[in-house]
Amino acid sequence: MSRRILVTCGLPYANAGIHIGHLVEYLYADIWVRYLRLRGEDAIYICADDTHGTPIQVRAMKEGVAPEEIVRRFHAEHTRDFADFGVQFDMYYSTHSEENRRWSERIFQAAKDKGVIARRSVEQMYCPKDQMFLPDRFVRGVCPKCGAKDQYGDVCEVCSSTYPATELKDPGCAICGTPPIRKSSEHLFFELGKLTDRLREWTNSGDHLQSEVKNYVNHWIEGGLRDWDISRDGPYFGFPIPGEQNKFFYVWLDAPIGYIASTEAWCKAHGRDVADYWERPGTEIYHVIGKDILYFHTLFWPAMLMAADLNLPTQVIVHGFLRVGGEKMSKSRGTFINARTYLDHLDPQFLRYYYAAKLSGKLEDLDFVFEDFVNRVNAELVNKIANLASRSISFVHKKLGGKLGRNPDDARTLLADVEKEEAAIADAYARRNLAEVVERICRLAEAGNLYLQHAAPWEALGKGDPERARDICTAAINATKILTVYLKPILPQYAADVEAVLNLAPLTWADAKADLAPGHAIGEFKHLVQRVERAQVDAIVEASKVAAPAPPQDYTVDPLAAEINLDAFARLDLRVAEVVAATAVEGAKKIVQLTLDLGPLGRRTVYAGIAEHVSDPHTLVGKKMICVANLAPRKMKFGVSEGMILASLSASRGDQRQHLALLEAPEGKPGERIH
Repeated sequence: MSRRILVTCGLPYANAGIHIGHLVEYLYADIWVRYLRLRGEDAIYICADDTHGTPIQVRAMKEGVAPEEIVRRFHAEHTRDFADFGVQFDMYYSTHSEENRRWSERIFQAAKDKGVIARRSVEQMYCPKDQMFLPDRFVRGVCPKCGAKDQYGDVCEVCSSTYPATELKDPGCAICGTPPIRKSSEHLFFELGKLTDRLREWTNSGDHLQSEVKNYVNHWIEGGLRDWDISRDGPYFGFPIPGEQNKFFYVWLDAPIGYIASTEAWCKAHGRDVADYWERPGTEIYHVIGKDILYFHTLFWPAMLMAADLNLPTQVIVHGFLRVGGEKMSKSRGTFINARTYLDHLDPQFLRYYYAAKLSGKLEDLDFVFEDFVNRVNAELVNKIANLASRSISFVHKKLGGKLGRNPDDARTLLADVEKEEAAIADAYARRNLAEVVERICRLAEAGNLYLQHAAPWEALGKGDPERARDICTAAINATKILTVYLKPILPQYAADVEAVLNLAPLTWADAKADLAPGHAIGEFKHLVQRVERAQVDAIVEASKVAAPAPPQDYTVDPLAAEINLDAFARLDLRVAEVVAATAVEGAKKIVQLTLDLGPLGRRTVYAGIAEHVSDPHTLVGKKMICVANLAPRKMKFGVSEGMILASLSASRGDQRQHLALLEAPEGKPGERIH
């Protein structure tokens, strides 16, 4: 009997597009669910847009539209992008739904009946002009940690610090600018501490959590669980709390309930009963999430389910963040890549393959390295896996009439090894160690290519033995068929293309056998995958770059003079420039890369030939230099230089060595003209 399995992912927020960091999670879960289905399990994959809360409300106000319009727009965009990456949700729904409202009210009422909902007064920011309590994102001011101006009331976008809105310095209402006052409001709290014993038991029993995650959760539990504020004052885009005046459910209450509501929507469409998934025993529930929402999914969410006597997760599977080249994704460097930007340049199968090759099921960050991406796709997917298929299938189609023969004796070891790996690959899929799956498939594909190379069907054909050539290729094609079964959860489109060219019905896990019959006719061969070119990756990076805005300044400077070239040196526009970064340039002994701040004129990159005279470039940071600011940009092999700094080289008396003297600017603010 098949297992009844429900798999969910964290809900993407309906306020922005999907990017390649999001896709780590959704592709990871999609591959695993496809494997389960391939094995005949009754597995469904559920997700939804997270649609409530202040950010969507603020955006709607700025655009002059209803929040529902923002929700509709991004639901369409998310649905399209997921589909184009082959993410096969059984239901992709929305938390802004009637099902979600009903389930939120039901769970809240159950928690009240259990005695875990409390009331208490909370001091909040209140706008006397608009006569409303201000959610955190409706307050702007100076960060209490780093002093950055114009920051939100909950998080600083400059230093990433979090804080209550009441700690913000010089606060103002984001709507009208009026300084808010502090005012008390009664809020509803979920008393998480009352469920400490049950949460501790769930955390430490069975395999609900990975070991490292279990350690985190136990630390939080033993440190004492704080009560959770589940209400927000209106106006607020969300569900009103029944029986309360101008109170709404906090978005983090109704967001995970979206898992249940989306399941119900799927059940309605397929004649199933949502109670079989969330109320009655017999269903395995798996949540695949990022580590940034760990607290909510391992404490708040199980507590809500406990309070409502609903089924608890079988496992919460936590993955790490995506880093690009070892660093956080960056819009200025072009490494914050949206799903659509990737799709404009590259085959989505490449990203599915690369992520699978890196995901081992452990709580560790995944590093996207462009050079590694290009090399792995080309060396493994193209040169090993697809190469075995293309060499054998195209040879049979072009040279042997498109008909298969028998597996020859000298291929028995190869085919036995390929079939024998089924158990190990299935076990790796079950453990969600996709990296091991890919490694084993590549090893088998390499063995298949070696067999084909040594058996040399082209030589047999040249010697007048077409049946020997046919049999050799038949073995390679049978190996290709089995490898396609193993690879199908990762590359469903590749598998569909192989099925089509081999004239096969959709393969299942039971088809991992070398059993294509003699005389089986195959179709015309078509290329399965193309090589990745580094230029394609570079184009994605360039398309993703967003110029960093110049920091706000409270003074003005003269406008920049017209652009000049070296022949017009006399017309130089000299400006005060503060060095904010200075690094050596790899492979260039004489060059130092400087990042200069010209105040309201923005920042410039300058490559200066001063490395031989500066022992440590970092000592230049903070100095104010004289910059030739209107020099035409010059393309160099390490980048584009956007100006020059003034310096002099001189030799002291009795010393033939030249000494560098950097001309530091007189007193002045960055960007001011030097006359």
